Order: sequence, then structure tokens, then C-alpha cells
Amino acid sequence: MPTFVHIADERDAASIRRSGLKLPRLAPQIRAVRPVGVFALPVIPNFVVSHQWVRELKKRGFKVAVGVYFRVPDSQEVWAGTYNEEKKLLTAAQAGAHLTKEQSLGYEVIIPRSIQASEVHAIRSLPQTLGWRHFPESHAKGIFCGCKYCQRGEIKSRRIQQRYAENAA
Repeated sequence: MPTFVHIADERDAASIRRSGLKLPRLAPQIRAVRPVGVFALPVIPNFVVSHQWVRELKKRGFKVAVGVYFRVPDSQEVWAGTYNEEKKLLTAAQAGAHLTKEQSLGYEVIIPRSIQASEVHAIRSLPQTLGWRHFPESHAKGIFCGCKYCQRGEIKSRRIQQRYAENAA
């Protein structure tokens, strides 16, 4: 049984411990377009790859992230792939083996069911500066868009917007 980690807000830890991880409530038109479920990553020996989403998820507004560790059966079907690409239907064991082999940043697994409280193995605090921001390899590739909309509320956004406007002119 592979172990998975879901990154969550520390303020939700007591609720998760009591009730587990629930499926998000989404409109039917969204459910028809993309897989719906609990986002997680297989826990592998490389700690950084297993917990790579911490910094990106903290942009949603919570200050302290925790890891919710749970186990699912090997044969559990999950959707897996890179975050901005089409997901493939794999078993949980195959998804864990793929991440162990490839060590790919931006990988995500969507488990298409709720995780019961009895399946939660542990909830642990995590290092808060782990992972990448914006997208994997963002520092090597640079900012993909400097417009006012894309840079709203980001660090050093005024400087980025000015450089973007100068290059566009």
C-alpha cells in the first residue's frame, strides 16, 4: 500500500483528523472537463519531490502547511500526470513507481474519492520554503507573462510589469 501526502492548511488539521479529506464541491460543468478528487503525491525517498507543492499551495493564503499522510490500496485507480497536461488513469502503485523513477517536478496525483479519517496515517508539520513557485523550473525559464492581471499580488510585481511594458513597446 503506497503512502501519499496531501498538503493542507494547518488550521484544517483538526477537521481532517476528525473527518478525513473530502472531495471538493464543484459545478457539474467543471466535473465534466477534468478529474475531481483529492490531490496528493506519493511519498518517495526524495523528500523535496514528494513535498514539492508546499510553496505553490501557500500562495492560496495559508501561512503554515502540514502534510496529511495516508495509505491507499495498490490497485486504487488514480489520475496522474504533470499539472498542466492531460492526466492518465493509473493504479496507485504505478503512480508511485513513476514518480520514484522520473523524479519529475510538477507531478500530481488525483485520487477520485474521499479519504476517510481511518486511512489518515499522520499529520505532520513541513518546512515552509520547500518546492517551487509559479511552475517548475520557473527561475530558469523566467516569467511567462508580465501583464497586470498575471502579476497581481505577486512579489516584485511592479518591477516585472515595468519590464514587461518596456519590452512590449
